[in-house]
Amino acid sequence: MVTYNHEPNANDARLNPVVSVVIPAYNEEAGITEFYKRMSAVMRGTGLRYELIFIDDGSRDDTLFLLRELRAADDRVKIVEFARNFGHQIAVTAGLDYARGDAIVIIDADLQDPPEVIPRMLDKYREGLDVVYGKRAGRAGESAFKKATAWMFYRMLSKVTSCDIPADTGDFRLVSRRAADAARSMREHNRFMRGMFAWIGFRSCAVEFERDRRFAGETKYPMRKMLALASNGVFSYSMKPLGWMAGFGAFMTVAGLAWLIVMLILFITGHTTGGFLTALACAVVVECAGWIIVSMGIVGAYVGRIYQEAQGRPLYLVADTEGLIEQFERPTEKSVDYQEKNMRTCRNRTAEGE
Repeated sequence: MVTYNHEPNANDARLNPVVSVVIPAYNEEAGITEFYKRMSAVMRGTGLRYELIFIDDGSRDDTLFLLRELRAADDRVKIVEFARNFGHQIAVTAGLDYARGDAIVIIDADLQDPPEVIPRMLDKYREGLDVVYGKRAGRAGESAFKKATAWMFYRMLSKVTSCDIPADTGDFRLVSRRAADAARSMREHNRFMRGMFAWIGFRSCAVEFERDRRFAGETKYPMRKMLALASNGVFSYSMKPLGWMAGFGAFMTVAGLAWLIVMLILFITGHTTGGFLTALACAVVVECAGWIIVSMGIVGAYVGRIYQEAQGRPLYLVADTEGLIEQFERPTEKSVDYQEKNMRTCRNRTAEGE
């Protein structure tokens, strides 16, 4: 059972929450100090109690060294050091595992998502919202190609998946304690956090902002990683690719049979030659072989995810923590999840009423 220190009055927790800021960081030595300055200024301006949880995702530069210097000067800085690089989505998950606040903010350390938006998110949280996500009204410093592909991706994702994932959003958001715990209860390895927060439901809204250029350093999401994240979003929240594959296979079978009948008629009536039929057959075989390979790849993507989950490996390994005295128990298959716990509570209340 995961235990947290909550305010005794739920209304007080809404109006004056303890805020945990989760900050994944990978090779961010060039901008981590400036990020800390801006984030600290924003959080001090709120007048709330807060903690800054930096997750060092196996950085190979001086990011961890600089974080330790910041911690030496400010005990509100907490550090989770991964044993190696596990990826951005896993780092966000670790931050949620260690966060102790009533409200949790997820923000990257590259300053593209401005910390100055957080007070507006807190205003929405005080109104009773559980998920307040940042919606990008503009994207400075990004190429036309990246903007176009991002626009296409979110629209395609909304058509393919079974949950309503907001368009033009990233992982920059504020979530309530119960929303964070609900997301933590899902421990799949191929993680798409913005999809998870859409799937759990709860009341949500958007706060629009202009996304800035990266303050320093290079992007940690090149095209290869963007495609991997996109595939996680599709394969984790939709079975439609399998249906498309079956539908197209059936269409190819019917179309191929009809075309074969037509060509046989033409051959019998003398309107074509055997050489043409041979060339046509080779083309059809190559096309079908290509579709079979694509289909195997789609099936393999789903089977590979099943294999990873069956291995039962932990999502991440922590080399060290600083400032985090208590490591909270993380959900496992043996843990009591939310649905079971809620059902048990309902059964108990029903029994007491009887």
